[in-house]
Amino acid sequence: MKIGIIGKPNVGKSTFFSALTETDVPIADYPFTTVKPNVGMAYVRERCPHAEFGTDCNPRNAPCIAGTRMLPVELIDVAGLVPGAHEGRGLGNKFLDDLRQADGFIVVIDASGRLDLEGNPSEGSDPLADVDFLKEEIYHWVAGIMEDGWVRTAKRLEIEGGSVEDEVARRVTGLGISASVVNKVINRFDLTKPENWGDEEFLKLAGALWEESKPMMIAANKCDVASDANIDRIKSSGYPHVLVSAIADLTLKKAEKAGAVSFREGGLDILTDDPRQRKGLEYIKDRVIERFGTTGVQECLERLVLDMLDMIAVYPVEDETKLCDKYGNVLPDAYLIRRGASARDLAYLVHTDLGEKFIRAINCRTKRIIGAEYALEDGDIIKIIAHR
Repeated sequence: MKIGIIGKPNVGKSTFFSALTETDVPIADYPFTTVKPNVGMAYVRERCPHAEFGTDCNPRNAPCIAGTRMLPVELIDVAGLVPGAHEGRGLGNKFLDDLRQADGFIVVIDASGRLDLEGNPSEGSDPLADVDFLKEEIYHWVAGIMEDGWVRTAKRLEIEGGSVEDEVARRVTGLGISASVVNKVINRFDLTKPENWGDEEFLKLAGALWEESKPMMIAANKCDVASDANIDRIKSSGYPHVLVSAIADLTLKKAEKAGAVSFREGGLDILTDDPRQRKGLEYIKDRVIERFGTTGVQECLERLVLDMLDMIAVYPVEDETKLCDKYGNVLPDAYLIRRGASARDLAYLVHTDLGEKFIRAINCRTKRIIGAEYALEDGDIIKIIAHR
C-alpha cells in the first residue's frame, strides 16, 4: 500500500513525512525543498490477536508493541504543486507523474493562511483554496492523458466498433484506476456520443475517476497558529480532515527519545529541566495537546487507510492450531487488504504461486474450511492450502 503526501510548496509536507516515518529529510522554509520524492515507511495500528489466544507472537513484517500490531504503509512525499503544474510550471509533470501508483493521498494544507498558492508568505490566504487548486491541477492532468488523440480514436471506434469504456480504461490503467471504476463512472454520467467529447466532458470524467479511485484526506497543518475562523472554516468545509501540527509531532518524538517528555495521546508530561527546552515544549502542550488532544499526524494516516480506504488486517499462517509458520513463528505476518477481499486475494498477496494454485483455506478461529471467494474480515487468521 502506498500513500502520497501532496500539497503546494512550503506547507510542511516533508515535516509531516518525517514525523510519520521518523526519518531525516530536507526541511526548509522555501519552495521546492523536495525535488526527488522521499519514500519511507509509516505504520497504522491494529490490535494484535495473540492475547486473544493466550500466546505470544513472533512478528516478521509488522512489529507488535504492547499488544498493538504496527502494519507498514509506504509513504511518498513529492515535490510541491503550483498552479499550472499540468502545463509544466514548477516541477510540473514530474510531480504529477509521482502520484501514479499511490492508493490514496494526504493533502497537506496551510491552516494558518499565511502562504499564497505559490508557497510564498502572504497573510489572509484561504486554506481551502489549497485543496481546490490542487484538485483542479490533478483533474486537468488526468483529462489530458485521456483526451490525447481522442478524436481519431473516437472515429475509429465509431467505424470499427469497440468499447469506449475499454479505451478509457486502457488510457488510465497507468494511474492505478481500474476498468470497473471506469465502467461505473461512465455509466453514472451516461456520457453518450464519445466522438463529441471535449474539455468539459473529460474534466468531469477525470474528477469522478480520481475521487472514486484515490481518496484524499486533508491534513490541516500548522493548526497551532491558525485562527479560530480558519479552523471553523475547515471544519465546516465537508472535506474529510484532521487538524495537524507536524512540527509539534516531530519535536515531541525527538524529545521523547531524548527523555525530555513522556508523550501519549491526550497527555504530555515535560521531564526536562532545561529552560529553553521547557519553553518550546510548554508551547506545544498549551497550543496543541491541551487544545486539540493530539498532534493529528498518526490519526490522519489511520483515518485515510483504515476508514476511507477501508483496509483491514489479516494474518496468514501455515498451522491452524498453533497459528504459526513452518518455523514455529506465531502470527508472523500481518497484511493490509481491502475489506471484502477474498481468500484467494490474500493468497496472491502472500505469493503469486499460492494464488494460482489455491485449493481452499481454513478460518483459524472457526476451524471451518472456506472457499476462494470467502470475504475476509478484520483480524481474520487464515491458513491457505494450495497445490504443491
